[in-house]
Amino acid sequence: KSINFETFQSCQLVDDENQGLADTEMEMIFSECDDDAPCLKILGNLPEDIAADYPDHINLLKIDNLSIIIKDTDLKFGNWKRYAKANKELGAPAKGEKRVVLMGNSITDGWPGTRPDFFKKNKLIGRGIGGQTSYQFLLRFRQDVLDLKPKVVVINYGTNDIAENTGPYDEDKTFGNVVSMVQLAQANKIKVILASCLPAGGFGWRPEIKDAMAKVTKLNARVKEYADKNKIPYVDYFSALVSADGKEMNPDYATDYPAIHPNAKG
Repeated sequence: KSINFETFQSCQLVDDENQGLADTEMEMIFSECDDDAPCLKILGNLPEDIAADYPDHINLLKIDNLSIIIKDTDLKFGNWKRYAKANKELGAPAKGEKRVVLMGNSITDGWPGTRPDFFKKNKLIGRGIGGQTSYQFLLRFRQDVLDLKPKVVVINYGTNDIAENTGPYDEDKTFGNVVSMVQLAQANKIKVILASCLPAGGFGWRPEIKDAMAKVTKLNARVKEYADKNKIPYVDYFSALVSADGKEMNPDYATDYPAIHPNAKG
């Protein structure tokens, strides 16, 4: 007998290399389990072959073919473990190395796989995690940025905040999280590049949000004003990717629709 409190976010099961498994889009709901311990219930389509092939690494207790429960001890809001091994193996920068780290969400997370040669050629270090908001970026900023001692960090923010992945959207708080990351980086002598929130006409996992573009453009204008005032480089992805009518991301540049995630061309 589980008591559902609130919708948390949409999600997708991933394999050991964090690649999304087909047909596993789900809805995450906070619940109380039978033993009164907090847990997270995931409702959605869990195909039998996936349930059979991936019982261990996703650490789940299968209830039936359509729901699973993960104990709260297995859920880490910041997801520090995602890059823990890679960060340890990376080590300190070599003498003369101009290390660049990209902080972001699934847009950043998918970029190395979409353009591997670009990342390899420019020796870029991707630290994106799908589904995350600026609140989660800030939580893991030390482990995934500061401790890597880069010369430059590129921060792409906002999409999942506006999609309300971790709660109601609050522009002031999202902007504050961006400013906090900038200040942390600057305090550690890391150059910051701010990259605009990408155009988003809507969210497939949040169809009830109808004013995404208005929120995106308003947040971008605020961050750009801050960047200009503080002489921080600002990369305008929005203008490069927006559709001709200004209502969404150009679908020709996206892997999905509503267009959120850029393809190789994007």
